[in-house]
Order: sequence, then C-alpha cells, then structure tokens
Amino acid sequence: MIKCNVKVCGIVAGSAAMRTSKEGKPFLAVPVKVAVPAKCGSGKTIEISVRKEGTEAEVADYRVGERIGVTGVLTLKQRGDRLYFNLSASEVDFSPETDEDAVTGEMEFRGKVGKRIDERTDRKGNPYLQFSAHSTEKVGESFESIWVRFFRFDAEREAWLQPGCRVQVKGELNLSAYNGNLNIACKVTEMAEAVKPEYNAND
Repeated sequence: MIKCNVKVCGIVAGSAAMRTSKEGKPFLAVPVKVAVPAKCGSGKTIEISVRKEGTEAEVADYRVGERIGVTGVLTLKQRGDRLYFNLSASEVDFSPETDEDAVTGEMEFRGKVGKRIDERTDRKGNPYLQFSAHSTEKVGESFESIWVRFFRFDAEREAWLQPGCRVQVKGELNLSAYNGNLNIACKVTEMAEAVKPEYNAND
C-alpha cells in the first residue's frame, strides 16, 4: 500500500470530462502533467489523473495549458512497465502561488524491505539508515510491485529491522529523476514493524 497526502502544482494536459465511477457516481476527471526535477541527466514528466467531485458546468474551468494546484490523496499503481498516478482531489486552486511544478506531501507505506539495509554517515558525521522496500499488489494471476527508497535520520536501528521484514512507514515524499528514470523516495518520520494479524478460524 502506498498512499500520499499531497499538494501538486502542474499543467492541465488535456480536456477535462465527466466520468462515472464503478458505484455509479459522477466525477470530474482531468490529466495534469508535472515535470520532476533531475538529480543527474534529464528530468522526467509524469501525468497525474486527477478526479474530483464536480459538475458538467465546471469542465470549462480546466483549460488545457494552464497551471493549477491540487490538494488530495495520491495513490500509485504499477501495471506492467507503466506506473500510474491517481489523485483524488479535495481542493483545486486555479491561481497557485508558485509557477514551479511540484509534488509535495506525506507518504504512508506498507510493504517488504529489500535485501540491503545500509548504515551510513552524512557529511556532518551524522548516522542515518538507507534501504529500499516494495509494496506489492495482486493483479489477476500476477503481482505488481512498486519500490521506494527510504532514508531515516536521528534514530537507532531496531533489532527487527532486517532484510525481508515488513514495515509500515510515514514520511516526507520525494520524487526525482535520474537520467530520465523516476525515483520514489521517502524521508522517514515514523516507522514500525508491520505484523500480520494472527489467523483465527473462529473469527
């Protein structure tokens, strides 16, 4: 599970339209493009599918090429080689304060730690942990995984934090690009072992 409470600033990339959810409820859908900055080489542009409660009369407010700010809950889904960004909006600002593309906010993550947990030291001599973990979803008969790189400062490593363990994490979301590839990272503020509930046949 990856869920992020975010603020997005980007450009309306296509025509807005009314859609209908699986539950039969109408909603307004609009694609928004955001340029993700590069740490090395070229950056990367992502497209976020924004959905919001709205009416047909509001469709014209979303003009292609104009900048908007959106606040809401962002979810990520991997399907084959493509990563989808879906944003359920609670608020839209048609006059955002900034002219810069951005995706900022807090991530909530639940998943499995990878094979390495590195204990490192920054330039000022402060210790920190770096590790990657993946959130996996069953899709049909196969599984799809999204990897996130985590950085944890100012905390000692717990004994349970080992390769292959399950974690639940909250922290600051960070998106960047490296030679045109998207990196998803999180600066940890809260972390705990994710323990599966015990199975009880009487439940």
